[in-house]
Amino acid sequence: MRKRVPSSSERVLMKNWEFSKVNGTKIMLDNRMSDMMGIVEGGFVYSTLFEYVDKGPKKYELLLSMFPQENYRTLTNITVYMQDVPGASAQSARFLADRSINILNSISLDGISDTTIVWKVLADLSFVGEMDILKETFDELKAKNDPSVSLIDHIEVKPADIGRVFRTEPSKQKNEVKRATPVVFEGGAYDLAPEYGDILKDIDGKHVLIVADVSSWIVSVTFFKDETKLVKMVIEIPDCPGATTQVLDWIAATNVNLISVFSRIKICYHTTTLELVADFSNSNYSVEKMRKELPIALENMNGIFELKEFTEF
Repeated sequence: MRKRVPSSSERVLMKNWEFSKVNGTKIMLDNRMSDMMGIVEGGFVYSTLFEYVDKGPKKYELLLSMFPQENYRTLTNITVYMQDVPGASAQSARFLADRSINILNSISLDGISDTTIVWKVLADLSFVGEMDILKETFDELKAKNDPSVSLIDHIEVKPADIGRVFRTEPSKQKNEVKRATPVVFEGGAYDLAPEYGDILKDIDGKHVLIVADVSSWIVSVTFFKDETKLVKMVIEIPDCPGATTQVLDWIAATNVNLISVFSRIKICYHTTTLELVADFSNSNYSVEKMRKELPIALENMNGIFELKEFTEF
């Protein structure tokens, strides 16, 4: 039996971030995060460090990738829609191999009613214009009913555009500090010491936000400014239109800066769990004042709202 893989829409809706502590000089990635982003034990991780110079809560952002930046221009997303029959994956791989296309990261997904398999491939093409040639070649073969593509319904080709994450100009927001040489990913961790020990000092035990960019196969690690005050709030709210709005409107009035928002159904048509992580450094409310007044505000909202967790990082 084929193991079910989350569909493309489910992957987008999956929680793709986590808050973690730096262990010494190491950033730990759990297996879910590293597997999702293709960062493997013993593999080289390429990185770039940016510094934020505006008034926001971020101090540094470290971008981690399995690919060197010089490869970004030719990295391409190829989506292959093929029949759910034996030999379809092999035929798709052969179609790409015959055109000297190197498959890098990839994932296959169950398609519509288990009659179609969607194979998402990150590939390295020789030059940018090869994308159009690949699509034209497939269309021509398909129009001729060529047996080499008999099990493939159609393909989509577009630039991966991973470089967009790195493109920046000196500004009031984010400046590139250093582009480092690759570091081996060992023990489920990226060690900052070899490349960034002279910049990122006294970081043991600091909280960081780790975000997986599933469209770019890049992991972002955010280091917050010392004055940032992070609080996690978990609130159960009614599963109905406007419930989230009531909570976020009240919190917005306190000038709290939300770092992340995540919601998921607990009981369909009845209860939703709303998870918030907020920065209180510029809020009208202290952390303690919010801890006391938020439950009171929830009681006065239209519906059943309950604060389940309030944790200061």
